[in-house]
Amino acid sequence: MSASSRRGPAAALVLVGLACQEVGASFAVMLFPETGPLGIVMLRLVFSALLLLAIARPRLRGHTAGAWRSVVWFGVVLASMNGLFYLALERLPLGVTVTIEVLGPLTLSILTASGLARWLWAGLALAGVVALGAGGWDRLDALGVLFALAAAVSWALYILASARVGREFPRLDGLALAMTVGAVIALPFGITQAGGVLLRPEILALGAAVALLSSTVPYALELIALRRLPASAFAIMMSLGPATASLAGFLLLGQHLSWLEIAGIALVIGASIGAVTAVSRRPAIEPVG
Repeated sequence: MSASSRRGPAAALVLVGLACQEVGASFAVMLFPETGPLGIVMLRLVFSALLLLAIARPRLRGHTAGAWRSVVWFGVVLASMNGLFYLALERLPLGVTVTIEVLGPLTLSILTASGLARWLWAGLALAGVVALGAGGWDRLDALGVLFALAAAVSWALYILASARVGREFPRLDGLALAMTVGAVIALPFGITQAGGVLLRPEILALGAAVALLSSTVPYALELIALRRLPASAFAIMMSLGPATASLAGFLLLGQHLSWLEIAGIALVIGASIGAVTAVSRRPAIEPVG
């Protein structure tokens, strides 16, 4: 099978992964009245950690102190990224939250790009964020926006931390260990907010479904797709996250967006694609870490 014929199915896997991720986020929003955002974060991280530990069966011996520090830092970033995202999601529509969050990796792409084009993508992203306010940021919850911006910073840190752990641990070992650290960090916050609700079987089942849809299935599909797609094409497809999030929010949560907000999301997607394309054209990028 030729490379071009393999890219079609691989692209479909990425889209299915994105859809699963946003459906999982929609299920999480439905659970907020029962568990609160921190309760569902705890369930997602705990079940994701259990699944990854069962799949990866990571080795605990033979790692340097520096490698363990990287894992712990990655776990802290995972816990903060998920916590901040769900705290924002409690106050903002799904599409808006994901669009603001994607500014983290977008900024990272712009900083690693060269030439004047990167300022074009930065300006396009800024225009998109302004448009998201639909002519006035008073329509959006201010604390929710701050949570989403903090989640964006955490996502950029996640990319850097993930790259470092990927260099120091084989296969999924580092991710499984970091997810376990993140789950331990999330435990006291989730238990405090959700309490005895976490013992109800239906809540546990839905929490497992959120973990499966939001983490396990997308990650597995992305790994398969990355074997068949160029990294630049994969990154561009991942930039469609705000669009799939808006669609999921509309279909599953009844969240309607104004035309100006839709235009803002489109501008951020365009900036993401442009920034990723600019980075992919560089002959080489030195790894950060």
